[in-house]
Amino acid sequence: MRILLAEDDQEVADFIAQGLAGLGHVVTCVGDGSAAARRATEEPFDAIVLDRMLPEVEGLEVLRRIRAAGGRAPVLVLTAKGGIADRVEGLDAGADDYLVKPFALAELAARLNALARRAPGDAVPTRLEVGDIVIDLLRRDVTRAGRVVHLQPREFALLEQLMRHVDTVVTRTMFLELVWGFHFDPQTNIVESHLSRLRTKLREGFEDDPIETIRGAGYRIRSHG
Repeated sequence: MRILLAEDDQEVADFIAQGLAGLGHVVTCVGDGSAAARRATEEPFDAIVLDRMLPEVEGLEVLRRIRAAGGRAPVLVLTAKGGIADRVEGLDAGADDYLVKPFALAELAARLNALARRAPGDAVPTRLEVGDIVIDLLRRDVTRAGRVVHLQPREFALLEQLMRHVDTVVTRTMFLELVWGFHFDPQTNIVESHLSRLRTKLREGFEDDPIETIRGAGYRIRSHG
């Protein structure tokens, strides 16, 4: 899933972002309410994790702005307040779930998966299918022609981006930003090495490589052979 994380505590934000990225999710982090409202209304996200106590614009006001702008991505509110009145206020503002700090990362991830399963009809799909390859974004499963393909989190994320951009060239720069969250080139072969392992796993038992190398441009997966 592509997740927007709005959290002003850098230590907490790093913990959540690294944990979710390790599960194969693509996490965009912002540290204040103004940025959260802007990103949430300008870009598509599968889910939003929103701290209630944000600088500039308070979390529930951010949530109200998102809903007023027509944003329908599921929102999970993080808070240090555990009272019933606080939870009711958050739900009334348009939250889909509420998680009280401190929390376990496993619970946060499970709640996000549950929210995605009941996301509105125009939300980003939780199942991607291109040719004989199928990705279940919630269960983190990949099959090719019915055969299970076991992928590591980064390999899964690379394949997800290729399938989200089917018939379109995905550049190395796009992979670095979407999968690793890098806004710079680390000058390593990190993309190429992970793609090589992904291609090997997808080809096992098959004659064709579903991923094309577009020399000088990037990589592409086609909707048909």
